[in-house]
Amino acid sequence: MPDQVQAAISAAAQKPVHLMELHKAAGEYLAKRLRCEGALVTSGAAAGIKLATAACMTRGNKSAIINIPTEMQGLKNEVIVQKAHHYDYDHAIRDCGARFVDVETLDEYERAFTERTVMTQFFNAAEGGRISREDWVRVAHKHGVPCFNDAAADVPPISNLWNYTEMGFDLVAFSGGKGIRGPQCTGLLLGKKELIEAAQLNNSPYSNTIGRGMKVGKEEIVGLVAAVDWFLAQDDAAMEAEYRKRAALIAERVQSVPSVEARVFIPPVANHVPHLMITYDMNRIKLSAIEVMQRMREGTPRIELNPSTGGGPASAGLAGGSNVIVVGVWMLQPGEDQIVASRLREVLSEGAK
Repeated sequence: MPDQVQAAISAAAQKPVHLMELHKAAGEYLAKRLRCEGALVTSGAAAGIKLATAACMTRGNKSAIINIPTEMQGLKNEVIVQKAHHYDYDHAIRDCGARFVDVETLDEYERAFTERTVMTQFFNAAEGGRISREDWVRVAHKHGVPCFNDAAADVPPISNLWNYTEMGFDLVAFSGGKGIRGPQCTGLLLGKKELIEAAQLNNSPYSNTIGRGMKVGKEEIVGLVAAVDWFLAQDDAAMEAEYRKRAALIAERVQSVPSVEARVFIPPVANHVPHLMITYDMNRIKLSAIEVMQRMREGTPRIELNPSTGGGPASAGLAGGSNVIVVGVWMLQPGEDQIVASRLREVLSEGAK
């Protein structure tokens, strides 16, 4: 986290607040800065998914807020999703008592709406799916149904913080960590004022709600506000240039080891920043990428490689493989690229002996 974000968290820890007043003030401030009607600080993007679903299902109905997910009489609970957009966060939607209706084509989407349709869900970084964002929004609105977009890891570019709400998505979730560089346990839910207010009614600190356990403290709220201010003051091109510089330094060092090749790769949507992809001949370097990862963890300081290293892609757009090492450079502190470069070269050289 940037220094000013850490300072904001520390300052918030010194003072008591009325939590709902702080939530309201933070939401109004963030909504203005991010060009949308409403904003809510959540306990991560996954919490944003759950609260978005609860908001669409309950719409401020106090009885419904108390009764979901077990007593669903009279409540709409069908969520339309592209079959290719199912992912590891489906549970956040099902937790509210919703059931999925899968579609693959635009025609299927048009015919999927019923009197029980409560929301449509779009996974912004999905690698599959035949229906565009624009068509997804257009058709949902034709049927009077709100549409939600999970864009958790999809900044930078900075403008994505308003691109999707301006495109027409009624609710959009982002992680407060990752690119925004706020507290890792925070998220942003942005969108229509009425739905954001409905989401808040399902959230902590209100008791007997589906979101009561998803508490966001004053330190996290203030920290995320400070992080958004910091992020909006950055420049996309300058950030990319700095990350490329770090990647180039590491690449130069490791390519001195026989058979090692390195290139910069930028995933198309999620984590859209330069990553360093390193490959090598396993006949010459007798280590798998997983073994390299483990040795990097065992050194001092302990160094963690990107989760895509040595296996299947951990993030949409990132490659994987038994001889593929992925280095994420964007969270490094000044000078840490030198440390990573030296240690990674050392480990690969040991495998080449």
